[in-house]
Amino acid sequence: MFVGEVFLESVSTGVITAEEIAWITAKQSQFDRQEEAMALKLGRLLDEGVIQIGCRMLGDHACSA
Repeated sequence: MFVGEVFLESVSTGVITAEEIAWITAKQSQFDRQEEAMALKLGRLLDEGVIQIGCRMLGDHACSA
């Protein structure tokens, strides 16, 4: 998984999963400057309500029922 991939998927669907947030949190000390900026932007989008924490029903990261 890459920060850019999570960012684009979240912005395009309006959803970020709890697993993606956990991954970002666990890996943030290894991010370069650009990845840090994307992670901060995701946080701002969450704060603004543009992106919601939830489950995507379609795609590679679909939730298991």
